[in-house]
Amino acid sequence: MSVEIAVAGAERVDELEPLWLALHRHHRAVAAAPVVDDDDASWARRRAWYLDMLAGGDDVVLIAQRAGRPVGYTFLHLHHGPDDTWPVGERWGEVVSLSVLPEERGAGVGTALLDAVDRELAARGVTDLQVAVMAGNADALRLYERRGLAPAELVLFRFGGAPDGDEAPA
Repeated sequence: MSVEIAVAGAERVDELEPLWLALHRHHRAVAAAPVVDDDDASWARRRAWYLDMLAGGDDVVLIAQRAGRPVGYTFLHLHHGPDDTWPVGERWGEVVSLSVLPEERGAGVGTALLDAVDRELAARGVTDLQVAVMAGNADALRLYERRGLAPAELVLFRFGGAPDGDEAPA
C-alpha cells in the first residue's frame, strides 16, 4: 500500500504527538548527548514551538499517511535571508523535524516526505535546504547525504555546568 502525503497546518498538529514521541525516543536511544527524559514535557514544548512557527504563515507540516493513518511527518520551516554565513537565497527551507514510525522505517516513508519537501520548496521558488541531524543518528545522516546534503556546521552543548576547571558563577 502506497504512502500519501498530506499538506497540513496547525489544525493537524495534535496528530503529530505519537510521531514526535517516536522520534524523541529514537533520539534518546541514539543521541551522543542527553535529551529531555519527560515525554509529556518534550511534546508540550515541541507542540508550542510548531504552533508558534505555523502562526507565521510560511511553514507547513507534511504528513505521510498509509490507509489514512499517519506514519510519518516532516515540519518544513522557511527562513528569510539572506544569511550572514551561508550562501543561501532570499529564502531557504529547513526540515525542523522528520519522523517515521519505527515499524515504517526503511519502507520509503522518509524518502517520500523529502520528495514532498522538495516539491513544496520548488513551488515556492526556494532551492536551498537545511537539515539538522542528531549526533549519533547515522541512518538519518546517510539518508540526507544520499539526497545531496552535506555537513556544514557542528553544534556543541554544555548542560548545566561550568567549564572544566572553572567554578560556576555565584
